Amino acid sequence: MTGQQDRWTELTGGQAGEEYARRFARLAESGHDIHGEAAFCAALLSEASRVLDAGCGTGRIAIRLAELGHRCTGVDVDSSMLAVARRTAPGQEWILGDLAGLDTLGLDPGFDLVLAAGNVIPLLASGTESTVVRQLAATLRPGGLLVTGMGLDAAHLPLPEAPLTLTDFDTWCDQAGLTLSRRYATWSGEPYQHGCGYAVSVHARPAV
Repeated sequence: MTGQQDRWTELTGGQAGEEYARRFARLAESGHDIHGEAAFCAALLSEASRVLDAGCGTGRIAIRLAELGHRCTGVDVDSSMLAVARRTAPGQEWILGDLAGLDTLGLDPGFDLVLAAGNVIPLLASGTESTVVRQLAATLRPGGLLVTGMGLDAAHLPLPEAPLTLTDFDTWCDQAGLTLSRRYATWSGEPYQHGCGYAVSVHARPAV
């Protein structure tokens, strides 16, 4: 743990798990597709791949990927979110921990894909972002992928302004040895254009 409070905890007090789960249940009941992130990731994966859902929240994406046959581990700093994940899928691996201290959690490296969806990167504790990106990159196998989704303006964030830019993020990825492979404006694959308020990025760790 870093000792710094992340932006998510500042916003929610670490008590958002049940309401977050109810929100997505309501969306599913009204006919919305709540599995866009999982479908996006599944299209990048081979059969029975290892996936690390970093900032997994209530486990919505990791649970869906497990249903599709992948081996998923979820990590989150919010115990209220993990309580929902553990109740929903008790057979999956859920770890309470700070992403800035990922190397202290006993994870076996070599993941095929690491996912940080749901504005995980912008909601980290200020100043820890580059450390987290480096830690995430270190868990990937050669040729593995880091997939992220993040808002870039107030309209796509639960914050008054974006705490980072895509240039910042790409610089941290480059420093961690990752290369931008592709970028979209949505999880459904709409093309990214400069000035979009949201970005879905795929960075790759070079194969040996």
